[in-house]
Amino acid sequence: MLPTDEPLSHLGPSLLLLLQLLLAPAAAFFPNIWSLLAAPGSITHQDLTEEAALNVTLQLFLEQPPPGRPPLRLEDFLGRTLLADNLFAAYFGPGSPSRRFRAALGEVSRANAAQDFLPTSRNDPDLHFDAERLGQGRARLVGALGETVVAARALDHSLARQRLGAALHALQDFYSHSNWVELGKQQPHPHLLWPRQGLRNLAQVGDPTCSDCDEWSCPGNLLGFTLLTSGYFGTHPSKPPGKCSHGGHFDQSSSQPPRGGINKDSTSPGFSPHHMLHLQAANLALLASIQAFSLLRSRLGDRGFSRLLDITPASSLSFVLDTTGSMGEEINAAKIQARHIVEQRRGGPMEPTHYVLVPFHDPGFGPVFTTSDPDSFWQQLNEIHALGGGDEPEMCLSALELALLHTPPLSDIFVFTDASPKDAFLTNRVESLTQERRCRVTFLLTEDPSRVQGRPRREVLSPLRFEPYEAVALASGGEVIFTKDQYIQDVAAIVGDSVADLVTLPLEPPVVVPERPLVFSVDGLLQRVTVRIHGEVSSFWIRNPAGVSQGQEEGEGPLGHTRRFGQFWMVRMNDPLQTGIWEIQVTAKGTPRVRVQARTSLDFLFHFGIPMEDGPHPGLYPLTQPVAGLQTQLLVEVTGLGSRGNPGDPLPHFSHVVLRGVPHGAELGRVPLEPMGPRERGLLAASLPPTLLSTAGPFSLELIGQDGVGQGLHRVAPQPCAVVPVLLELSGPPGFLAPGTEAPLSLRIASFSGPQDLDLRTSVNPSFALTSNLSRVRLEQNESAWGCLWLKVPDTAASDSVVMVTVTAMNREASTVPPTHAFLRLLVRGPTPQDQLPAPVHSTDPVLTTTSPAFHLSTLVTPGRAGGGLVGNPWWGTVGAVLLLLGLASW
Repeated sequence: MLPTDEPLSHLGPSLLLLLQLLLAPAAAFFPNIWSLLAAPGSITHQDLTEEAALNVTLQLFLEQPPPGRPPLRLEDFLGRTLLADNLFAAYFGPGSPSRRFRAALGEVSRANAAQDFLPTSRNDPDLHFDAERLGQGRARLVGALGETVVAARALDHSLARQRLGAALHALQDFYSHSNWVELGKQQPHPHLLWPRQGLRNLAQVGDPTCSDCDEWSCPGNLLGFTLLTSGYFGTHPSKPPGKCSHGGHFDQSSSQPPRGGINKDSTSPGFSPHHMLHLQAANLALLASIQAFSLLRSRLGDRGFSRLLDITPASSLSFVLDTTGSMGEEINAAKIQARHIVEQRRGGPMEPTHYVLVPFHDPGFGPVFTTSDPDSFWQQLNEIHALGGGDEPEMCLSALELALLHTPPLSDIFVFTDASPKDAFLTNRVESLTQERRCRVTFLLTEDPSRVQGRPRREVLSPLRFEPYEAVALASGGEVIFTKDQYIQDVAAIVGDSVADLVTLPLEPPVVVPERPLVFSVDGLLQRVTVRIHGEVSSFWIRNPAGVSQGQEEGEGPLGHTRRFGQFWMVRMNDPLQTGIWEIQVTAKGTPRVRVQARTSLDFLFHFGIPMEDGPHPGLYPLTQPVAGLQTQLLVEVTGLGSRGNPGDPLPHFSHVVLRGVPHGAELGRVPLEPMGPRERGLLAASLPPTLLSTAGPFSLELIGQDGVGQGLHRVAPQPCAVVPVLLELSGPPGFLAPGTEAPLSLRIASFSGPQDLDLRTSVNPSFALTSNLSRVRLEQNESAWGCLWLKVPDTAASDSVVMVTVTAMNREASTVPPTHAFLRLLVRGPTPQDQLPAPVHSTDPVLTTTSPAFHLSTLVTPGRAGGGLVGNPWWGTVGAVLLLLGLASW
């Protein structure tokens, strides 16, 4: 719980600036276009969550002027729809990418809406303030907020965002499911967020609350009383005589006298009998959500709150280091790059906010070191030295898996080694984890594949021993760079470039073909383009659209500056670049690698979703990867639309997406993109072709469009995608793990594409004992199976340590079918000292905190709870907000 006795009204003078009322529904909020019963104009859980976050972020920016830039002025935002891109541009400078911030908001809002969909939460009245369980609901709400603080202080921000989303869902449901609005209240409940302030004037079990209503719309069905109540939904628990129902077509209790209901979830009478009060409920829910975000800001401080929501344009810095005796040059190179990044970016907007360091050797790896303090990171890194022997191979993938567990999403991870992996059996699991976390992995290898001298080895090693690194790099959108000791410090300069948040430009074809040039497109929103060529190159040239060429000669050329480090070439092109089609021709022995990267704020995020068209709140079931046999939507969120060349130019527009096989680039299809709402939001959707959903191999996503003056735009997703054969859902217990306890986990596996004969394997990082009652399962099409697992947490488990449980489903009959993985993040929390945050309140919370089915199904967006809340929009609404500021005095 949050330890304070002060209600909201006692926090100090509440400076409430309502600068703009909620915009007209059709302009400010999006309908759920996948609903069978449309509710146009409804305000959703996601809208409320993201608008509240944007408003509190603006408040933070107004109170903390940006270093080296003029302070923001409140009057510049009056009367404007607040967009994340514009907010970042005003604070950090034009072109500053908001991609990570918007991704973090997406995590919170999807976790919010998932409460209406997940089987462990959708029917629990305590999580939705249903069935007059108001005291229990408040306890769960405050407990989830407390868990958010604990997870954020433990630097597990993904888990903190999940708990925050669950807390906000309950908070917002209170105003839609209770009669607070009908009682004439104009402000949020003053005691809902403060656990030591009792909820008063609650209706008791014997108090009648509703009269009978046989219409969809029931404006006068509440009895004349001043007690606080909420509606019952379904049959569990059953509705006592005289009590209100939730209401709506899908509520079985609403057909039992008294009929009707009181929910204000949407503007549609078919969903919401009190639809006429929807906007009033949404307004109070927005104010309450702003209070919750402000409360978290007070508890975490501005720096901690910024990390929670990734309010920064900067990336994290994550190193995985081989520390055996032959690694002296590589370790020094890592130190030099880290020091350069820390010193160059300290105090600026591009200073990394999170640092991760994982050493490894043979036979050990770890421990992981994480911090947000650059000096602590530098001190820890400076204490690492190349010591001892250790023959090849090494425990590299185990260390990388540990780094992925602790590295924030959308980050770059750099692996320095000169040895092949001893733990190659982890390859596929690590590939899937990079895609679940959306992290890019780059391997810097000073062990040339042809090298025969070096460290001792137990056996003759295969020339293919580095293929696991190639597979992980391909799956994550990274690369493997072979170099030599004398060049490693120069080659490692790519670390600083990558932390600068570069995008990779698509090449056609994506790999070098003899006597055929590689083609890439340059638009007016790209800067600092860099061409990297790696291999046994005899010659190459680069040609711009005007026909001007530059060869492989080192030094300054007509197009840029070329440097060579052994078999690694780097050409930094001169700004401004001529827009249009560029060409690269490479002549080399073998297959050289070419990568073109650039800085730009125009990028995109994406998710996949399965339309769910039954239940009270139809929507999308989001996935990180598509599942074979399920109709799938691609959902795209374009970032940086405001960074057009001239402020007066029209907005860029993306018209379709190209799907290509990986790595050879065969086109699998072109799918038109449909806008979802106003263009400035950059929200697009497409239906994936059924032929793609039967494709087993990886594929890439390329967005095609035009800028405001008609010039072409071309962006590619950082990581490839793949269709997985089965759906896995892995969920855990409420709250946190406690040392010395056993935690039950549940597993669901489903097939939608045909018979499956599967082996199930489990693992835990760190190595806690885990048992399961399901090791093999046979499924027919559209069939599911359930299993139970038990995780034993040892007495010695460290408090605030992260635990990753993995379940792998492998097809017994088709060895070529890739396995499917489900990942579940848990946090160990020991007894809380009296002078720290008290332990959060728990009951039987089936929370989203620990629900992370296959490919991050913990971020399910789709609503569909049998009771519902404000219509949980499945995905959109990430960037729009009215300006509504709530100033709270410091505590």
